Order: sequence, then structure tokens, then C-alpha cells
Amino acid sequence: MANFLKMRRLLLLLIYIWVAFQAPAQIQNFNAKPPKYEVRAVWLTTIGGLDWPHSYAQSERSAEKQKQELCNILDRLQQAGINQVLLQTRIRATTIYPSAYEPWDGCLSGFPGKSPGYDALAFAIEECHKRGMELHAWVVTMPVGKWNAMPCKKLRKRFPGLITKIGPDGYMNPEKPQTASYLADICEEIVRNYDVDGIHLDYIRYPEEWKMRVSEDKGRENITNIVKTIHNRIKPLKPYVKFSCSPIGKFSDLTRYWSHGWNAYSRVCQDAQGWLRDGLMDELIPMMYFQGEQFFPFAIDWSENNYGKIIASGLGIYFMSPGEKDWPLEVITREMEISRQFHLGHAYFRSKFFTDNEKDIYDYAANQFDNTLALVPPMTWESNQKPSEPQSLKLNENQLIWQPASSADKDILYNVYSSRSYPVDISDSRNLIAVKLRKNDISLPMEEEPRYYAVTAINRYGIESDALQQTAPSPSVSGMNLKMLSCDGYRLKLPSRDPQSDADILVIEDLKGKQVALLPWKDKTLDISHIEDGIYQLRSLNSRGIVHRLGFFKIKRGSL
Repeated sequence: MANFLKMRRLLLLLIYIWVAFQAPAQIQNFNAKPPKYEVRAVWLTTIGGLDWPHSYAQSERSAEKQKQELCNILDRLQQAGINQVLLQTRIRATTIYPSAYEPWDGCLSGFPGKSPGYDALAFAIEECHKRGMELHAWVVTMPVGKWNAMPCKKLRKRFPGLITKIGPDGYMNPEKPQTASYLADICEEIVRNYDVDGIHLDYIRYPEEWKMRVSEDKGRENITNIVKTIHNRIKPLKPYVKFSCSPIGKFSDLTRYWSHGWNAYSRVCQDAQGWLRDGLMDELIPMMYFQGEQFFPFAIDWSENNYGKIIASGLGIYFMSPGEKDWPLEVITREMEISRQFHLGHAYFRSKFFTDNEKDIYDYAANQFDNTLALVPPMTWESNQKPSEPQSLKLNENQLIWQPASSADKDILYNVYSSRSYPVDISDSRNLIAVKLRKNDISLPMEEEPRYYAVTAINRYGIESDALQQTAPSPSVSGMNLKMLSCDGYRLKLPSRDPQSDADILVIEDLKGKQVALLPWKDKTLDISHIEDGIYQLRSLNSRGIVHRLGFFKIKRGSL
């Protein structure tokens, strides 16, 4: 075992050295095919309107403007392949929804405690779901704002002795049983009343300035008890809701790499890897706002201790800002690449730095790194039951329509795949064209070339059904206006040549695009007696390599 650990740490060192000195172009080619399953998340901060909103809702018109701003942000996120939005929902003992426990935050209306005139959480959930993205309610746990601010004062009055003052701020005391039950009340309220895909805990730890009066073991027990209490409240209601948190980015000191006194396990009493191991959490997004040897070895450590659950590297893209640390783009892109190599997703802190394209990070994600869709990894530890596959897939003009397998299936969504090869390979992320549709049809762009389609059902655990493939391809069901050429099984009647065309070669392909024959274009008919029965497409080819499709034909000498 000792030798194994030495070899493992040596491997980490070699990987770090390799990563640190690779050119960006070499890094980008490290893995050409994006994964089908990967978390691509973003923290969308509402405190002070940092990411959203940038205007107040104080009338019906201004509320619509505020909503439209969120929709514009979500459109940008969708176009960059984001599949999880972590929306700050409980801020500092305040909320962005009508809560029975805490007042409205002032970020929406401009006035603490005042409604903006609509339910921002419900609206955000609906808009994320329209775009095939998950929405996780980001719940800030221990900090409750300025000591003399209204939200903190209300909590202090309601729970005497529960709130501790550190500097100018108030914090819930993790050593009081009331903290666990109260935070569970908040999370239960959200899960019970809203169609959220996850509860994401922030600051689920001891404040670093806390004067510990208990041992580290007891401190970890206190924090774990809060996690367990919330878990036991929300999971019986909706077991498919992902329970996650954002721990400190370095779990603990490694053999060769020191965390410099800032880690989750001993510094702030977060046993985050233990929460995965013991089934208390489904996902972790460690705040890995570091670079070099303070990032790569610790990222690999998270990957090696995932216990079959979901982990995404939290990336401090705000450090690229000249007003912060002015990191070059390559720091983040290298971290993204290595995270992917070790089966970690990635999450951006914060949304505004991402959608504002700080140092081209948005362009890199949207056009290179995440230019195909990805599904959030399935929660196989919660369920292994596949949904039934859809039925009756039809392509009418540019409308793809299917029927659900069973009316008994609840909360079923649909993924759509497409390729030029038949059958469509649903394991290839490049064939994924739409995710988590809530209806049983989709409008498609008109295609000159024939494409084939497949649809799968996906349940709330992220588990996919078998694929319903388009009926074995034939021009009559392709959904396009295809020209059928006359053929008696032995000779094919050719269309009239375009006088402007210089094409003198004819290419015969099957419906999968495989070349069957390459023949000179000389006469008005073509001898096809040597070609087997089947359905084919005919193309012309000129000396410059330009190809045009002339039509389709069917050879049927025997029974087809």
C-alpha cells in the first residue's frame, strides 16, 4: 500500500509538471471528443445584483425588463453549453421567492422586505427548463448579513443565542441544533413548493474566524449533522433533487502538496468527501480558485475520491479580471482540460464574468471546449430504472414528432439525436441536438443532405431509455422533397445536364453516404446492372471537387 501511494503521488507530480509547461494548443488537442455526460455549471449571483438583476422591479413594466434581462443571460448560457444554473436563492437570511420564514431580499425590488411583484425563483425555473438546463437553488447557510440589518435582527429576535457576531456580521451557530432544523426548514420549503433540480449549499462550514471550542472531529460532526438533517428532509420528498455544496477547493493536505492551511477537512470542518461516501450528497463543486500546484493535484484528489458521484471543478474566472489577479485565459483553459481528463465537470464563478466574455472565456467554451451538448451525469445511486422508450417517430416536413411510451411515466423528458449515418449513434455527444425537451415534437432546420434522427426518454434521475430510431431510411420517409429518378433495375435515366455545369463524373452512394460507384457521365442513361438491389442517391462531381445531388433511385429486381 505504501508503494502504491508513493507511485500515485509521483504520478500526480508528473501530471502537474506536464500540465504546467504545455502550450495551450497542445492542451486543446488532449481530448478531441467531448463527453456525453458532464456537468457544465455557473453560479448566478443575486446578492447586490452582481450577476442579476441590474435593475429594480418596481412596476409591471420594470418587472418585465428584469425578467427579460434574466432570459438574455440564460440564452447566452444555453448557447455556451451550460446545463446547470446555480441561482442564489437564499442570500443573507433573505430570499428571492415568497418565503414563510424569511423576508424578500432587496436585490429585486430595491427595498429589503418588499416583493418585486412576481416569484423570481418560479420564473427562473421555468425559463431554465425551457432551455433544457437544470436550476439548482443556491442556499447560503451560515452568514445572515450585517448584525444590525433587518434580516439578522429578525433571526436574533426569533432565536435568541443562535446568531453569533463576527466583526460586523452575524452567523448561524453550527454548534446549535436549531441551526440544522432551521436550514432544513428553508430547504424543505424550496423543494416542496418548487420544481428545482437541486439544492446547493454554500458556506456549509465553520467561519474561518470562528473561535473553536470543540475538537476538529466534533466540529466536523456538527457540520455533517446539518447536512444530514437537510438531506433527510428533502430526499423523501423528491429523491431526484440533487443535493450538493461548494466546499473549500482543497479537501486536505496531500503527501507532496500542502494546502497552506486552507482546506475543507481540518480548517473549516467540511468532510465533503465523506458526504459523498455516506450517500448524504450527490454532487460537489469545490471552489478551486487557485492555479498551478494548488489546483492540479487537488483536482485529481477530488476525482479519485468521488465515490461514484458527481464532481465539477469550481473555476475562479473572476481572477482573470484586471481588477482582480489578471490571470491569463490559459490558466482557466488548462484547468478545464485537465478537469475533463479526470472526469470532472466545470463550473464558472461568476456568471457575469462568463457572459461578458472576460478574456474570451465565453468564446473558448462556446466555440471550442463545449461546442456540443452534454447531459448531467445520471444519479444511478438513487435509481437504476430505465424509462420506456418513445413510440411512433415521424418526420413531417421539418417537424419531428413522437409519442410517449406510456401515460404512466411521469416527469419524462426527451433527448433528440441526429447524424448522417444510420442508425444514429446516441453514445456520441456530437449527435445530440436537443436535451430535456418537455414536449413530444421539435422543429428542425431544413437540410439539403439527408439526416437521420433518434429520440430517447430521460427521467428526472438523468437515466435514458433505449433509442427510438427513425424508420429504416428511405427517401419516402425522409421528410424532404427528394427527386426520384427513373430506373428499370438495369439502366438509370439521368437528368438533363445544367448547361452551366462542368460535371463529368457521377457518384452513386447508399443512404449512409458510402460510395458504391464512380462512373463517367457520358450518355442520357447509366448502366447500373452491376449494383445490388437497394435505394441510392446520385451525385455529380466536377474537376474542382464540387458535388451536387441529382436525386434518388431504387433498384428492385427481386423482392425488396
